[in-house]
Amino acid sequence: MSQKVEKPVLSGQRIKTRKRDEKERYDPVGFRDAIISGLDQCNNNFEAISRFLDGAGNKQDYRRYGESLFDILIAGGILVPGGTLLQEGEAPFKTSACIFNSPDEINMEIMKSWEQVFIKLMRRYKYLEKIFQDEIKKVLMFVKYFTPAERKKLSVMVYLWISNGSIPFSAVQVLSNSHLVKDHLALDFLIDVFKYWRQDKGVNSLYSAIKKSNIESHLMSFVPDTKQSQVYFRNAFQENGLEEILKLYNDQHQQLAKKELQVMLADSLSENKPQRDIITELREFAAKENIQEHETVCIIWTTLMDIPEWSKKEELVTDQAVRHLKLYTSLFSAFTQSARSELNLLLKVQEYCYSNMTFMRAFQKIIMLFYKTDVISEQVILKWYKQDYSVKGKMMFVDQMKQFVEWLQNAEEESDSEGSTE
Repeated sequence: MSQKVEKPVLSGQRIKTRKRDEKERYDPVGFRDAIISGLDQCNNNFEAISRFLDGAGNKQDYRRYGESLFDILIAGGILVPGGTLLQEGEAPFKTSACIFNSPDEINMEIMKSWEQVFIKLMRRYKYLEKIFQDEIKKVLMFVKYFTPAERKKLSVMVYLWISNGSIPFSAVQVLSNSHLVKDHLALDFLIDVFKYWRQDKGVNSLYSAIKKSNIESHLMSFVPDTKQSQVYFRNAFQENGLEEILKLYNDQHQQLAKKELQVMLADSLSENKPQRDIITELREFAAKENIQEHETVCIIWTTLMDIPEWSKKEELVTDQAVRHLKLYTSLFSAFTQSARSELNLLLKVQEYCYSNMTFMRAFQKIIMLFYKTDVISEQVILKWYKQDYSVKGKMMFVDQMKQFVEWLQNAEEESDSEGSTE
């Protein structure tokens, strides 16, 4: 069988290689020059810009130079550390066809035209979506180096990009970087994003987007440490007409504070601290975080009921619950100084017994314990009995309490009768 004989090669002869095997030189400057040249010929006509970008993707390597492409469309040139434009190569280093070159007086129609440029570009080249999301985080880190007018324009575009789904709301969290926070730049930028969103789409749209992304739980991370007070934070939002978002934040903050209160109580109980010390701690924390007494007593109930390993037998769990709760009646009593707090605790017991089937028969014994230890008054029990507050198991619990309530009513009538005789 014949074998193919390799042809001799002259010394010094260059062997031709396939083009696809040659490694292309990384040339962002050349890419920039080609894009700037094309954009400058569009004369700020948005349709022409979109047509140019669509066609250029077939000639230029968007996959390789995606970051540079978005830098050019936003800032006019390639951004380098420090937020300045790359000055390598031959001028011009910047195009006038960019977001930062739009009018300083915000024109929402122009900004939305830019939004469409980005939408069309990423719709045509889907792989640019991920590159864009990463690039925006880098651009936001440079806001310190942009002019106030450029920051305003960028904040409008960030609102538009978040609202149309081009970037997630969480992208703004990169602004919580310390060097942006301490100069108020992070908070000011975020407030501008909120403000333009509210003006353009209304507060309900903004409220819904913030709540869905849970951004309200991170708002304080945008406030400088030196100004980390509720007063400063409240004023910053109120002055910009964002009271609704402030309320959303306050609600979220309250939930976190209540969780912290519950953890603090659980820790104190596990350490066997004296109840008088626990009461003092809870009152101080509740006052600081504006947690009301009727809310605190419900947290106490939930925390205490999480401690034992409850019996699975209905006939045993009632005595177990009464013995357990009897140890903490002074704690409950300290936070049922108002009728509202008493009623809230009673309704909390009702809800718990209804939700935990083994406790269905324990309701009456628990309420009797609280009555005898002055945690819940007879007036509140009678009020609960006569009025509809919660339907959860109400008929069964009313039946359990019927005999005791009749006794209370008879005692009240006898007392009234004795008073009238005198």
